[in-house]
Amino acid sequence: MDRRNILAAGAVAPILAMPAITHAQTRIRWRMPGSFPKSLDTLYGAHERICRRVREMTDGAFEITPFGPGEVVPALQVMDAVGNGSVECGYTSAYYYLGKDPSLCIATCLPFGMSSRQLWSWLQEGGGKQALAEVYRDQGVVGIPAGNTGAQMGGWYRREINSVADLQGLKFRIAGFGGNILQKLGVVPQLIGGGDIYPSLERGVIDGAEWVGPYDDEKLGFQRVARFYYAPGWWEYAPSIDMMVNPAAYEALPSHYKAILEAACSETWHWMMARYDSLNPTALRRLIAAGTQLRLFPREVLNASYRATQEFYAEVGAANPRFRRIHQTWDAYRLDQTQWFRIAEDTQANFLAAASAAAR
Repeated sequence: MDRRNILAAGAVAPILAMPAITHAQTRIRWRMPGSFPKSLDTLYGAHERICRRVREMTDGAFEITPFGPGEVVPALQVMDAVGNGSVECGYTSAYYYLGKDPSLCIATCLPFGMSSRQLWSWLQEGGGKQALAEVYRDQGVVGIPAGNTGAQMGGWYRREINSVADLQGLKFRIAGFGGNILQKLGVVPQLIGGGDIYPSLERGVIDGAEWVGPYDDEKLGFQRVARFYYAPGWWEYAPSIDMMVNPAAYEALPSHYKAILEAACSETWHWMMARYDSLNPTALRRLIAAGTQLRLFPREVLNASYRATQEFYAEVGAANPRFRRIHQTWDAYRLDQTQWFRIAEDTQANFLAAASAAAR
């Protein structure tokens, strides 16, 4: 055989071997219950997207089946089911479980916190993932950032909020530390799953509710039972959502499957943020055209909320050394990011907003 034939034969051999390698991939089947209603095509759509991308990247060998709230476990028990091994993984927000450890709230978002870009920077480059790994470990899960809604709204109210006094006795659906902080200002916080918010508002069980933003809120129909829509959602500037995995199931994965999970979750984190940024402006215009009254929280309310937030962090930190330690590193990173954005981003954003308004 001459040299050309030898080279040709060598080039064909790996190609012929490739199908055998593909078919030899470990076949794995997981279930992934989630906390978000199936009617929400971005939150639940992200849940489905992770499953689809894992299937695509493994040629169907690694298949994860998504389930909505209540189909396998209730909406607010997903982390528990993953931790005790009832299911291999779940899609949920860590702050739903802050009663177990307040540090879980840092994994999702903290009131008056970082933007989505800043949070991703902290998680990936500022030591955030490493700091949170021990928090997840104590809950019996591996946490992988897998979604972000971007900036949220301040919720729907039956009556206007003109002062701190208007918060007294207000029964308000809210998740995370926002509820603890608003409680200091007289609010009666309620943690209710997404699918139960509308009927609670409709029946008057609650006086107001926050969820995500215009696109999802419109789908859930809050504009039909509450007239006033407020901004900003200071308690959820950019909440991160997690794929939580049972450690035994995670460690049993081949290394390239672990890498595929990370890639699928990272893609989905940014996909969700981009999709909400695309859909929310149009949805907000539709809501206003249909009669929704858009309002901004008065400065008095924001100042009182900010002061209460700092007091609350000090209280939680005094009782929980780990929260204090992680929060200190988080807050230092936030301050650096705030100063940088103030120079490089905010100046241009403010100018463009004013110039655009003047040009109309």
